[in-house]
Amino acid sequence: MKGRTGRLSQPQHKIIIEKDVRITMRDGSTLIADIFRPKSKGKYPAIVNISCYQKDKVWVPPADLEEKANPHMTWETVNPLWWVPRGYICVRVDTRGSGKSPGLSDPGGYQETLDYYDAIEWAAQQPWCSGNIGSAGISYHATQQWRVATLQPPSLKAIIPWEGYADTYRDAVFHGGIFQLYYLSTWYATQMAHHLLGDPQEYNPDAFRNERLFNYMRNSLDTGWWDDRGAAAHWDKIKVPLYSAGNWSGANLHLRGNTEGYVNAASKHKKLRIHTGTHYHAFYTEDGRRDQLRWFDYWLKGIDTGILDEPPVKLLIRTGGRGMNDYKFRFENEWPLKRTRWTKFYLNAEQAKPIPGDKGVEGKLLKKAPLRAARISYSATGISHAGVASASSTMLQAGSMHRIGVTFETAPFAAATEMTGPVKLVLWVSCNVKDMDMFVTVRNIDADGNDVWEVGQQGQKVPVAKGWLRASHRKLDPKRSLPYRPFHAHNERWWLEAGKPVECEIEIWPMCMVFGKGHRLRLDVQPRDGVGSTPYTHYPAAYNTGGMNTIHTGGKMASYLMLPLIPPKK
Repeated sequence: MKGRTGRLSQPQHKIIIEKDVRITMRDGSTLIADIFRPKSKGKYPAIVNISCYQKDKVWVPPADLEEKANPHMTWETVNPLWWVPRGYICVRVDTRGSGKSPGLSDPGGYQETLDYYDAIEWAAQQPWCSGNIGSAGISYHATQQWRVATLQPPSLKAIIPWEGYADTYRDAVFHGGIFQLYYLSTWYATQMAHHLLGDPQEYNPDAFRNERLFNYMRNSLDTGWWDDRGAAAHWDKIKVPLYSAGNWSGANLHLRGNTEGYVNAASKHKKLRIHTGTHYHAFYTEDGRRDQLRWFDYWLKGIDTGILDEPPVKLLIRTGGRGMNDYKFRFENEWPLKRTRWTKFYLNAEQAKPIPGDKGVEGKLLKKAPLRAARISYSATGISHAGVASASSTMLQAGSMHRIGVTFETAPFAAATEMTGPVKLVLWVSCNVKDMDMFVTVRNIDADGNDVWEVGQQGQKVPVAKGWLRASHRKLDPKRSLPYRPFHAHNERWWLEAGKPVECEIEIWPMCMVFGKGHRLRLDVQPRDGVGSTPYTHYPAAYNTGGMNTIHTGGKMASYLMLPLIPPKK
Protein backbone atom coordinates (compact mmCIF):
# COMPACT_ATOMS: atom_id res chain seq x y z
CA MET A 1 0.00 0.00 0.00
CA LYS A 2 1.98 2.98 -1.23
CA GLY A 3 -0.98 5.36 -1.46
CA ARG A 4 -1.08 8.22 -3.91
CA THR A 5 2.64 8.97 -3.59
CA GLY A 6 2.71 10.45 -7.12
CA ARG A 7 1.07 13.57 -5.71
CA LEU A 8 3.86 14.26 -3.24
CA SER A 9 5.73 17.57 -3.25
CA GLN A 10 8.59 17.46 -5.74
CA PRO A 11 11.98 19.26 -5.50
CA GLN A 12 11.73 22.56 -7.39
CA HIS A 13 12.95 25.36 -5.10
CA LYS A 14 16.35 26.89 -4.48
CA ILE A 15 17.35 27.68 -0.90
CA ILE A 16 17.93 30.86 1.14
CA ILE A 17 19.74 30.59 4.50
CA GLU A 18 19.39 33.16 7.29
CA LYS A 19 21.84 32.68 10.14
CA ASP A 20 21.56 33.77 13.78
CA VAL A 21 18.04 35.16 13.61
CA ARG A 22 16.83 36.54 16.96
CA ILE A 23 13.50 35.28 18.31
CA THR A 24 11.89 37.01 21.30
CA MET A 25 10.18 34.82 23.87
CA ARG A 26 7.13 35.79 25.96
CA ASP A 27 9.33 36.86 28.89
CA GLY A 28 11.53 39.07 26.72
CA SER A 29 14.41 36.61 26.46
CA THR A 30 16.04 36.03 23.09
CA LEU A 31 16.82 32.72 21.40
CA ILE A 32 18.98 32.37 18.32
CA ALA A 33 17.85 30.44 15.23
CA ASP A 34 18.77 29.54 11.66
CA ILE A 35 16.15 29.68 8.90
CA PHE A 36 16.35 27.61 5.72
CA ARG A 37 13.59 28.54 3.25
CA PRO A 38 12.67 28.46 -0.44
CA LYS A 39 14.04 31.32 -2.54
CA SER A 40 10.79 31.45 -4.50
CA LYS A 41 8.18 34.02 -3.53
CA GLY A 42 5.21 32.75 -1.58
CA LYS A 43 4.32 31.30 1.80
CA TYR A 44 5.35 27.81 2.88
CA PRO A 45 4.79 25.55 5.88
CA ALA A 46 7.64 25.33 8.38
CA ILE A 47 9.24 22.46 10.29
CA VAL A 48 10.40 23.91 13.62
CA ASN A 49 12.99 22.26 15.87
CA ILE A 50 14.50 23.41 19.15
CA SER A 51 17.30 21.67 21.05
CA CYS A 52 20.52 21.97 23.03
CA TYR A 53 22.48 20.17 20.30
CA GLN A 54 23.75 23.44 18.77
CA LYS A 55 22.35 24.49 15.43
CA ASP A 56 25.87 25.23 14.15
CA LYS A 57 27.37 21.85 15.06
CA VAL A 58 27.62 19.94 11.78
CA TRP A 59 26.89 16.21 11.81
CA VAL A 60 28.87 14.09 9.37
CA PRO A 61 26.71 10.98 8.83
CA PRO A 62 28.05 7.50 8.08
CA ALA A 63 28.75 6.69 4.46
CA ASP A 64 25.84 4.24 4.24
CA LEU A 65 23.21 6.84 5.20
CA GLU A 66 20.84 7.47 2.30
CA GLU A 67 21.03 11.24 2.94
CA LYS A 68 24.54 12.33 2.02
CA ALA A 69 26.75 14.61 4.08
CA ASN A 70 26.44 18.36 3.59
CA PRO A 71 27.33 21.47 5.62
CA HIS A 72 23.74 21.85 6.85
CA MET A 73 23.25 18.42 8.45
CA THR A 74 22.83 18.50 12.22
CA TRP A 75 22.18 15.70 14.69
CA GLU A 76 18.72 14.11 14.60
CA THR A 77 17.02 16.83 12.54
CA VAL A 78 15.57 17.05 9.05
CA ASN A 79 17.98 17.81 6.21
CA PRO A 80 17.21 21.26 4.71
CA LEU A 81 18.70 20.28 1.35
CA TRP A 82 15.99 17.63 1.01
CA TRP A 83 13.02 19.48 2.52
CA VAL A 84 13.43 23.07 1.32
CA PRO A 85 13.43 22.18 -2.41
CA ARG A 86 10.09 20.45 -1.77
CA GLY A 87 8.54 23.64 -0.45
CA TYR A 88 9.19 23.50 3.30
CA ILE A 89 10.95 25.90 5.65
CA CYS A 90 13.34 24.48 8.25
CA VAL A 91 13.73 26.47 11.49
CA ARG A 92 16.40 25.45 14.02
CA VAL A 93 16.54 27.10 17.42
CA ASP A 94 19.20 26.85 20.15
CA THR A 95 17.52 26.40 23.54
CA ARG A 96 18.27 28.75 26.42
CA GLY A 97 21.80 28.41 27.71
CA SER A 98 22.93 26.28 24.78
CA GLY A 99 24.60 27.01 21.47
CA LYS A 100 24.32 30.75 20.82
CA SER A 101 21.20 31.34 22.95
CA PRO A 102 21.83 33.05 26.31
CA GLY A 103 20.06 32.08 29.52
CA LEU A 104 19.86 29.22 32.02
CA SER A 105 19.98 25.78 30.42
CA ASP A 106 17.37 23.24 31.50
CA PRO A 107 17.16 20.41 28.94
CA GLY A 108 13.71 18.88 28.99
CA GLY A 109 12.36 21.47 31.41
CA TYR A 110 9.05 23.29 31.31
CA GLN A 111 10.64 26.59 30.26
CA GLU A 112 12.09 24.85 27.22
CA THR A 113 8.61 23.61 26.31
CA LEU A 114 7.20 27.14 26.61
CA ASP A 115 10.01 28.43 24.42
CA TYR A 116 9.20 25.81 21.80
CA TYR A 117 5.57 27.00 21.81
CA ASP A 118 6.76 30.60 21.31
CA ALA A 119 9.16 29.62 18.51
CA ILE A 120 6.33 27.79 16.71
CA GLU A 121 3.99 30.77 16.92
CA TRP A 122 6.76 33.19 15.93
CA ALA A 123 7.51 31.16 12.79
CA ALA A 124 3.82 30.97 11.88
CA GLN A 125 3.56 34.78 11.85
CA GLN A 126 6.53 35.42 9.55
CA PRO A 127 5.83 36.73 6.02
CA TRP A 128 7.42 33.65 4.43
CA CYS A 129 5.26 31.16 6.35
CA SER A 130 1.82 29.83 5.43
CA GLY A 131 0.93 29.66 9.13
CA ASN A 132 1.05 25.86 9.19
CA ILE A 133 3.77 24.41 11.41
CA GLY A 134 4.96 20.84 11.72
CA SER A 135 7.66 19.24 13.81
CA ALA A 136 9.82 16.24 13.02
CA GLY A 137 13.03 14.82 14.41
CA ILE A 138 14.65 12.02 16.35
CA SER A 139 15.12 11.48 20.10
CA TYR A 140 15.54 14.89 21.80
CA HIS A 141 13.58 16.46 18.95
CA ALA A 142 10.85 13.83 19.41
CA THR A 143 10.51 14.14 23.18
CA GLN A 144 10.18 17.89 22.67
CA GLN A 145 7.25 17.29 20.31
CA TRP A 146 5.36 15.18 22.84
CA ARG A 147 5.73 17.94 25.43
CA VAL A 148 4.89 20.95 23.30
CA ALA A 149 1.85 19.14 21.89
CA THR A 150 0.35 19.14 25.40
CA LEU A 151 0.33 22.96 25.27
CA GLN A 152 -1.61 22.91 21.97
CA PRO A 153 0.10 25.73 20.02
CA PRO A 154 -2.59 26.93 17.56
CA SER A 155 -0.24 26.85 14.57
CA LEU A 156 1.09 23.33 15.20
CA LYS A 157 -0.79 21.21 12.68
CA ALA A 158 1.08 17.88 12.73
CA ILE A 159 4.01 16.18 14.49
CA ILE A 160 6.32 13.25 13.77
CA PRO A 161 7.93 12.17 17.08
CA TRP A 162 10.52 9.71 15.72
CA GLU A 163 12.03 7.43 18.38
CA GLY A 164 11.29 9.68 21.33
CA TYR A 165 10.42 8.88 24.94
CA ALA A 166 7.32 10.55 26.37
CA ASP A 167 7.20 9.50 30.04
CA THR A 168 10.53 10.91 31.18
CA TYR A 169 10.49 9.08 34.51
CA ARG A 170 9.59 5.59 33.21
CA ASP A 171 11.00 5.71 29.68
CA ALA A 172 14.34 7.42 30.23
CA VAL A 173 15.48 8.01 33.80
CA PHE A 174 14.12 5.36 36.21
CA HIS A 175 13.47 2.07 34.44
CA GLY A 176 11.26 0.17 36.84
CA GLY A 177 12.50 2.56 39.53
CA ILE A 178 16.20 1.87 38.74
CA PHE A 179 18.28 4.89 37.74
CA GLN A 180 19.76 4.76 34.22
CA LEU A 181 23.09 6.15 35.38
CA TYR A 182 25.61 5.62 32.63
CA TYR A 183 23.77 6.86 29.56
CA LEU A 184 22.39 9.91 31.38
CA SER A 185 25.71 10.88 32.96
CA THR A 186 27.61 10.37 29.71
CA TRP A 187 25.03 12.35 27.74
CA TYR A 188 25.21 15.18 30.26
CA ALA A 189 29.00 15.28 30.38
CA THR A 190 29.28 15.12 26.60
CA GLN A 191 26.87 18.01 25.99
CA MET A 192 28.63 20.09 28.65
CA ALA A 193 31.98 19.34 27.01
CA HIS A 194 30.64 20.29 23.58
CA HIS A 195 29.66 23.66 25.02
CA LEU A 196 32.50 24.44 27.42
CA LEU A 197 35.43 22.81 25.66
CA GLY A 198 34.29 23.22 22.06
CA ASP A 199 33.62 26.28 19.94
CA PRO A 200 30.65 27.69 21.90
CA GLN A 201 32.98 28.75 24.75
CA GLU A 202 34.03 31.61 22.49
CA TYR A 203 30.64 33.30 22.63
CA ASN A 204 28.73 31.65 25.49
CA PRO A 205 31.16 30.50 28.21
CA ASP A 206 28.36 29.85 30.73
CA ALA A 207 26.32 27.70 28.37
CA PHE A 208 24.78 24.42 29.52
CA ARG A 209 24.93 25.35 33.19
CA ASN A 210 22.36 23.30 35.09
CA GLU A 211 21.93 20.64 37.77
CA ARG A 212 20.21 18.06 35.57
CA LEU A 213 21.75 14.92 37.10
CA PHE A 214 21.28 16.15 40.67
CA ASN A 215 17.64 17.00 40.04
CA TYR A 216 17.01 13.63 38.44
CA MET A 217 18.50 11.71 41.37
CA ARG A 218 16.88 14.00 43.92
CA ASN A 219 13.43 13.23 42.49
CA SER A 220 13.66 9.45 42.51
CA LEU A 221 9.90 8.95 42.93
CA ASP A 222 7.18 10.07 40.54
CA THR A 223 5.34 12.41 42.89
CA GLY A 224 4.75 15.49 40.72
CA TRP A 225 8.15 16.90 39.75
CA TRP A 226 8.15 14.90 36.50
CA ASP A 227 4.68 15.91 35.32
CA ASP A 228 5.81 18.88 33.21
CA ARG A 229 9.03 17.21 32.06
CA GLY A 230 7.13 14.69 29.93
CA ALA A 231 3.79 14.09 28.28
CA ALA A 232 2.47 11.07 30.18
CA ALA A 233 0.56 13.15 32.73
CA HIS A 234 -1.18 15.08 29.93
CA TRP A 235 -2.08 12.56 27.22
CA ASP A 236 -5.60 13.98 27.06
CA LYS A 237 -4.21 17.33 25.92
CA ILE A 238 -2.40 15.97 22.86
CA LYS A 239 -4.88 16.45 20.02
CA VAL A 240 -2.62 17.33 17.09
CA PRO A 241 -2.37 14.73 14.27
CA LEU A 242 0.66 12.59 15.09
CA TYR A 243 2.83 10.03 13.36
CA SER A 244 4.64 8.09 16.10
CA ALA A 245 7.70 6.21 14.85
CA GLY A 246 9.38 3.71 17.15
CA ASN A 247 12.29 1.29 16.93
CA TRP A 248 12.24 -2.33 18.15
CA SER A 249 15.93 -1.88 19.01
CA GLY A 250 15.15 1.10 21.24
CA ALA A 251 14.22 -1.12 24.18
CA ASN A 252 16.30 0.91 26.64
CA LEU A 253 15.20 4.48 25.98
CA HIS A 254 12.61 5.44 23.36
CA LEU A 255 10.36 2.59 22.18
CA ARG A 256 7.93 2.69 25.09
CA GLY A 257 7.25 6.39 24.47
CA ASN A 258 6.20 5.76 20.89
CA THR A 259 3.80 2.91 21.67
CA GLU A 260 2.35 4.58 24.77
CA GLY A 261 2.01 7.86 22.90
CA TYR A 262 0.15 6.22 20.05
CA VAL A 263 -2.25 4.40 22.39
CA ASN A 264 -2.90 7.19 24.87
CA ALA A 265 -2.78 10.51 22.98
CA ALA A 266 -6.21 12.05 22.41
CA SER A 267 -5.45 12.83 18.76
CA LYS A 268 -8.23 11.85 16.39
CA HIS A 269 -5.72 11.19 13.62
CA LYS A 270 -2.66 9.19 14.64
CA LYS A 271 -0.42 6.51 13.24
CA LEU A 272 2.21 4.13 14.61
CA ARG A 273 5.25 2.90 12.72
CA ILE A 274 7.93 0.64 14.25
CA HIS A 275 11.15 -0.17 12.40
CA THR A 276 14.51 -1.49 13.61
CA GLY A 277 18.25 -0.80 13.43
CA THR A 278 20.28 2.24 14.41
CA HIS A 279 18.87 5.40 15.92
CA TYR A 280 19.23 7.45 12.75
CA HIS A 281 19.34 5.34 9.57
CA ALA A 282 15.58 4.77 9.24
CA PHE A 283 14.74 8.48 9.53
CA TYR A 284 16.79 9.26 6.42
CA THR A 285 15.82 6.27 4.27
CA GLU A 286 13.70 6.72 1.18
CA ASP A 287 10.89 4.85 2.94
CA GLY A 288 11.22 6.95 6.09
CA ARG A 289 11.32 10.26 4.26
CA ARG A 290 8.34 9.26 2.10
CA ASP A 291 6.26 8.51 5.20
CA GLN A 292 7.23 11.87 6.70
CA LEU A 293 6.53 13.77 3.48
CA ARG A 294 3.16 12.08 2.97
CA TRP A 295 2.16 13.07 6.52
CA PHE A 296 3.24 16.69 6.19
CA ASP A 297 1.99 17.13 2.63
CA TYR A 298 -1.45 16.06 3.85
CA TRP A 299 -1.62 18.10 7.06
CA LEU A 300 0.48 21.16 6.16
CA LYS A 301 -0.27 21.52 2.45
CA GLY A 302 -3.66 19.85 2.04
CA ILE A 303 -2.41 17.34 -0.55
CA ASP A 304 -4.31 14.04 -0.56
CA THR A 305 -1.39 11.62 -0.37
CA GLY A 306 -3.55 8.63 0.55
CA ILE A 307 -1.83 8.17 3.89
CA LEU A 308 -5.09 8.28 5.85
CA ASP A 309 -6.51 5.51 3.67
CA GLU A 310 -3.95 3.03 4.99
CA PRO A 311 -4.24 1.02 8.23
CA PRO A 312 -2.91 3.06 11.14
CA VAL A 313 -0.12 0.67 12.23
CA LYS A 314 2.95 -0.20 10.15
CA LEU A 315 5.35 -2.75 11.66
CA LEU A 316 8.69 -4.06 10.42
CA ILE A 317 8.59 -7.76 11.29
CA ARG A 318 11.90 -9.09 12.56
CA THR A 319 12.70 -12.64 11.46
CA GLY A 320 15.87 -13.01 13.51
CA GLY A 321 19.11 -13.90 11.81
CA ARG A 322 18.05 -13.13 8.25
CA GLY A 323 19.46 -9.60 8.19
CA MET A 324 17.65 -6.28 8.34
CA ASN A 325 17.44 -5.97 4.56
CA ASP A 326 15.20 -9.04 4.50
CA TYR A 327 12.72 -7.67 7.05
CA LYS A 328 9.38 -6.53 5.61
CA PHE A 329 6.79 -4.02 6.81
CA ARG A 330 3.26 -5.22 7.54
CA PHE A 331 0.16 -3.10 8.09
CA GLU A 332 -2.10 -3.73 11.09
CA ASN A 333 -5.32 -2.11 12.30
CA GLU A 334 -4.49 -1.63 15.97
CA TRP A 335 -1.89 -1.88 18.74
CA PRO A 336 -1.60 -4.34 20.39
CA LEU A 337 -2.81 -6.63 17.61
CA LYS A 338 -6.39 -7.81 18.10
CA ARG A 339 -5.57 -11.38 17.10
CA THR A 340 -2.86 -11.71 19.78
CA ARG A 341 -2.94 -14.96 21.72
CA TRP A 342 -1.66 -13.96 25.13
CA THR A 343 0.21 -17.07 26.25
CA LYS A 344 1.74 -17.83 29.63
CA PHE A 345 5.03 -19.67 29.89
CA TYR A 346 5.64 -20.71 33.50
CA LEU A 347 9.05 -20.64 35.13
CA ASN A 348 10.24 -23.91 36.60
CA ALA A 349 13.42 -23.75 38.69
CA GLU A 350 15.45 -26.95 38.26
CA GLN A 351 18.53 -25.81 40.17
CA ALA A 352 18.86 -24.44 43.67
CA LYS A 353 21.71 -22.11 42.73
CA PRO A 354 23.19 -20.71 39.49
CA ILE A 355 25.27 -22.84 37.13
CA PRO A 356 28.72 -21.34 36.48
CA GLY A 357 29.38 -20.08 32.95
CA ASP A 358 27.80 -17.66 30.49
CA LYS A 359 25.55 -20.27 28.86
CA GLY A 360 24.14 -21.87 31.99
CA VAL A 361 20.39 -22.53 32.14
CA GLU A 362 18.83 -23.07 35.56
CA GLY A 363 15.24 -23.79 34.57
CA LYS A 364 12.59 -24.19 31.91
CA LEU A 365 9.70 -22.12 30.57
CA LEU A 366 6.66 -24.42 30.44
CA LYS A 367 3.16 -23.97 29.03
CA LYS A 368 1.65 -25.61 32.12
CA ALA A 369 2.14 -24.33 35.63
CA PRO A 370 4.39 -26.65 37.69
CA LEU A 371 2.54 -28.29 40.56
CA ARG A 372 5.68 -28.59 42.65
CA ALA A 373 7.00 -25.46 44.36
CA ALA A 374 10.68 -24.71 43.83
CA ARG A 375 13.11 -21.87 44.34
CA ILE A 376 16.51 -20.68 43.20
CA SER A 377 18.75 -18.17 44.97
CA TYR A 378 21.59 -16.03 43.63
CA SER A 379 23.82 -13.15 44.73
CA ALA A 380 22.25 -9.70 44.56
CA THR A 381 25.55 -8.06 43.71
CA GLY A 382 27.58 -10.56 41.75
CA ILE A 383 31.26 -11.16 42.29
CA SER A 384 34.02 -9.67 40.14
CA HIS A 385 37.77 -10.27 40.40
CA ALA A 386 37.82 -7.45 42.92
CA GLY A 387 35.03 -8.97 44.97
CA VAL A 388 32.01 -6.84 45.84
CA ALA A 389 32.85 -3.16 45.63
CA SER A 390 29.62 -1.20 45.44
CA ALA A 391 31.36 2.15 45.96
CA SER A 392 33.55 1.75 42.88
CA SER A 393 32.24 3.01 39.53
CA THR A 394 34.42 0.58 37.62
CA MET A 395 33.28 -2.39 39.69
CA LEU A 396 29.64 -1.46 39.24
CA GLN A 397 30.20 -2.00 35.53
CA ALA A 398 32.55 -4.95 35.95
CA GLY A 399 29.82 -6.88 37.73
CA SER A 400 27.99 -7.08 34.41
CA MET A 401 30.93 -8.44 32.45
CA HIS A 402 29.97 -12.02 33.14
CA ARG A 403 26.65 -13.78 33.61
CA ILE A 404 25.07 -13.34 37.01
CA GLY A 405 21.55 -14.20 38.08
CA VAL A 406 19.55 -17.07 36.56
CA THR A 407 18.22 -18.20 33.18
CA PHE A 408 15.10 -20.04 31.99
CA GLU A 409 14.49 -21.43 28.51
CA THR A 410 11.65 -22.78 26.37
CA ALA A 411 11.81 -26.04 24.47
CA PRO A 412 12.78 -25.63 20.79
CA PHE A 413 9.90 -24.21 18.76
CA ALA A 414 8.40 -26.82 16.44
CA ALA A 415 7.70 -24.17 13.80
CA ALA A 416 8.47 -20.50 13.17
CA THR A 417 6.69 -18.58 15.96
CA GLU A 418 5.92 -14.85 15.90
CA MET A 419 5.71 -12.80 19.08
CA THR A 420 4.79 -9.15 18.56
CA GLY A 421 3.49 -6.83 21.27
CA PRO A 422 3.85 -5.92 24.96
CA VAL A 423 5.29 -8.53 27.35
CA LYS A 424 4.74 -9.09 31.07
CA LEU A 425 6.78 -11.12 33.56
CA VAL A 426 5.21 -12.05 36.89
CA LEU A 427 7.76 -13.11 39.49
CA TRP A 428 7.37 -14.31 43.05
CA VAL A 429 10.54 -13.18 44.82
CA SER A 430 12.09 -12.80 48.24
CA CYS A 431 15.34 -11.40 49.56
CA ASN A 432 17.30 -11.28 52.82
CA VAL A 433 17.64 -7.48 52.55
CA LYS A 434 15.01 -4.77 52.10
CA ASP A 435 15.07 -4.51 48.31
CA MET A 436 15.80 -6.41 45.12
CA ASP A 437 16.56 -5.34 41.57
CA MET A 438 15.33 -7.43 38.64
CA PHE A 439 16.89 -6.91 35.21
CA VAL A 440 15.12 -8.99 32.57
CA THR A 441 16.44 -9.91 29.13
CA VAL A 442 14.58 -11.86 26.42
CA ARG A 443 16.94 -13.61 23.98
CA ASN A 444 16.63 -15.57 20.73
CA ILE A 445 18.78 -18.72 20.84
CA ASP A 446 19.38 -20.72 17.66
CA ALA A 447 19.50 -24.50 17.27
CA ASP A 448 23.24 -24.50 18.07
CA GLY A 449 22.77 -22.61 21.34
CA ASN A 450 24.03 -19.25 20.07
CA ASP A 451 22.39 -15.83 20.41
CA VAL A 452 20.69 -14.37 17.36
CA TRP A 453 21.47 -10.68 17.67
CA GLU A 454 19.71 -7.64 16.26
CA VAL A 455 21.25 -4.27 15.33
CA GLY A 456 20.98 -1.80 18.22
CA GLN A 457 20.48 1.96 18.20
CA GLN A 458 24.21 2.57 18.36
CA GLY A 459 24.97 -0.22 15.89
CA GLN A 460 25.77 -2.65 18.72
CA LYS A 461 24.43 -6.19 19.15
CA VAL A 462 21.17 -6.32 21.11
CA PRO A 463 18.78 -9.11 22.20
CA VAL A 464 15.01 -9.26 21.68
CA ALA A 465 13.67 -7.19 24.60
CA LYS A 466 14.40 -5.73 28.04
CA GLY A 467 12.51 -5.07 31.28
CA TRP A 468 13.33 -3.87 34.79
CA LEU A 469 11.83 -3.52 38.27
CA ARG A 470 13.05 -2.63 41.73
CA ALA A 471 10.93 -4.68 44.13
CA SER A 472 10.17 -1.72 46.39
CA HIS A 473 8.52 -0.07 43.34
CA ARG A 474 6.13 -2.97 42.69
CA LYS A 475 3.02 -0.94 43.58
CA LEU A 476 0.70 -0.82 40.58
CA ASP A 477 -1.59 1.93 39.36
CA PRO A 478 -4.81 -0.10 38.81
CA LYS A 479 -6.40 2.53 36.58
CA ARG A 480 -3.48 2.54 34.12
CA SER A 481 -2.41 -1.10 34.29
CA LEU A 482 -3.50 -3.53 31.59
CA PRO A 483 -3.54 -7.34 31.70
CA TYR A 484 -0.49 -7.43 29.41
CA ARG A 485 1.23 -4.18 30.49
CA PRO A 486 1.58 -3.30 34.19
CA PHE A 487 1.84 0.38 35.08
CA HIS A 488 3.76 1.11 38.28
CA ALA A 489 2.87 4.10 40.42
CA HIS A 490 6.47 4.81 41.60
CA ASN A 491 5.08 7.16 44.24
CA GLU A 492 6.13 5.26 47.38
CA ARG A 493 8.48 2.43 48.37
CA TRP A 494 7.21 -0.92 49.60
CA TRP A 495 10.23 -2.42 51.34
CA LEU A 496 10.70 -6.16 51.49
CA GLU A 497 10.59 -8.17 54.69
CA ALA A 498 13.52 -10.56 54.92
CA GLY A 499 12.57 -13.94 53.48
CA LYS A 500 8.92 -13.03 52.79
CA PRO A 501 7.85 -13.70 49.15
CA VAL A 502 6.02 -10.99 47.22
CA GLU A 503 4.51 -10.93 43.73
CA CYS A 504 6.05 -8.50 41.24
CA GLU A 505 4.65 -7.65 37.80
CA ILE A 506 7.46 -6.54 35.48
CA GLU A 507 6.84 -4.58 32.31
CA ILE A 508 8.99 -5.82 29.44
CA TRP A 509 9.04 -3.32 26.61
CA PRO A 510 7.30 -4.34 23.36
CA MET A 511 9.01 -6.92 21.21
CA CYS A 512 8.75 -8.27 17.69
CA MET A 513 10.47 -11.51 16.75
CA VAL A 514 9.76 -14.52 14.62
CA PHE A 515 11.60 -17.30 16.45
CA GLY A 516 12.77 -19.79 13.84
CA LYS A 517 12.02 -23.51 13.89
CA GLY A 518 14.35 -25.13 16.41
CA HIS A 519 15.07 -21.82 18.18
CA ARG A 520 14.44 -21.23 21.88
CA LEU A 521 13.37 -18.20 23.86
CA ARG A 522 15.77 -17.57 26.73
CA LEU A 523 14.83 -15.45 29.75
CA ASP A 524 17.53 -13.97 31.98
CA VAL A 525 16.66 -12.54 35.41
CA GLN A 526 19.66 -10.74 36.86
CA PRO A 527 20.61 -8.26 39.60
CA ARG A 528 22.59 -6.16 37.09
CA ASP A 529 22.34 -5.19 33.44
CA GLY A 530 22.48 -8.21 31.16
CA VAL A 531 23.78 -8.78 27.64
CA GLY A 532 23.18 -6.06 25.08
CA SER A 533 22.56 -3.27 27.61
CA THR A 534 25.48 -0.94 26.90
CA PRO A 535 25.40 2.06 26.85
CA TYR A 536 22.02 2.15 28.61
CA THR A 537 23.18 0.74 31.92
CA HIS A 538 21.93 1.39 35.44
CA TYR A 539 22.88 2.04 39.06
CA PRO A 540 21.87 -1.16 40.87
CA ALA A 541 23.72 -0.78 44.16
CA ALA A 542 21.47 1.46 46.23
CA TYR A 543 20.23 -1.10 48.76
CA ASN A 544 21.26 -4.62 47.94
CA THR A 545 24.97 -5.03 48.68
CA GLY A 546 25.45 -8.45 50.26
CA GLY A 547 21.90 -9.52 49.48
CA MET A 548 20.71 -12.92 48.31
CA ASN A 549 17.81 -12.91 45.86
CA THR A 550 15.35 -15.79 45.51
CA ILE A 551 12.88 -16.57 42.72
CA HIS A 552 9.97 -18.86 43.58
CA THR A 553 8.28 -21.05 40.95
CA GLY A 554 5.37 -23.48 40.83
CA GLY A 555 2.71 -24.38 43.39
CA LYS A 556 1.03 -21.37 44.98
CA MET A 557 3.75 -19.04 43.70
CA ALA A 558 3.63 -19.70 39.96
CA SER A 559 5.92 -17.19 38.25
CA TYR A 560 5.25 -16.79 34.54
CA LEU A 561 6.15 -14.91 31.37
CA MET A 562 3.15 -13.73 29.31
CA LEU A 563 4.01 -13.52 25.60
CA PRO A 564 2.11 -12.07 22.60
CA LEU A 565 1.87 -14.97 20.15
CA ILE A 566 0.63 -13.84 16.75
CA PRO A 567 -1.15 -16.29 14.44
CA PRO A 568 -0.79 -15.66 10.70
CA LYS A 569 -3.35 -13.38 9.05
CA LYS A 570 -6.19 -15.31 7.43
